[in-house]
Amino acid sequence: MSLYDIPLHTLSGTDTSLADYRGKAVLVVNVASKCGLTPQYEGLERLQKRYEDRGFTVLGAPCNQFGGQEPGTNEEIQEFCSMTYGVTFPMLDKLEVNGPDRHPLYSELTATPDAEGAAGDVQWNFEKFLVTPEGTVAARFRPQTQPESAEVVAAIEAQLR
Repeated sequence: MSLYDIPLHTLSGTDTSLADYRGKAVLVVNVASKCGLTPQYEGLERLQKRYEDRGFTVLGAPCNQFGGQEPGTNEEIQEFCSMTYGVTFPMLDKLEVNGPDRHPLYSELTATPDAEGAAGDVQWNFEKFLVTPEGTVAARFRPQTQPESAEVVAAIEAQLR
């Protein structure tokens, strides 16, 4: 299955898929509003602003699987992200990234190993997957890796036109 073929939904309930971002580099991040890593929204938004004109977007994927740290409704998540962090990048409907109800998008993404060669389950909120403009996974960054770290920025820049 191609990443482009997996049906998704936005926070507002609109149907979407990664096919809507064909030709762009996409940083897919499972996000949460009540996590110690939540301030990473700031770096993600700066990446969005810095590279959006060069064929890049962040795509937030709210997830409540880690310590119940994303308990809100879609409306509450949207309001929190826009009011607290000024998020302008697209956000998906809340989904599961691990376990028997893992969303098909994450079934594909988690097959990709990180820099140490480890694939499998998402470790925590704010794990990042860089999808190429052609729809393949180029890199995986674990939650503690800051959005604007040298390795993330280099990987993004390598995918830009």
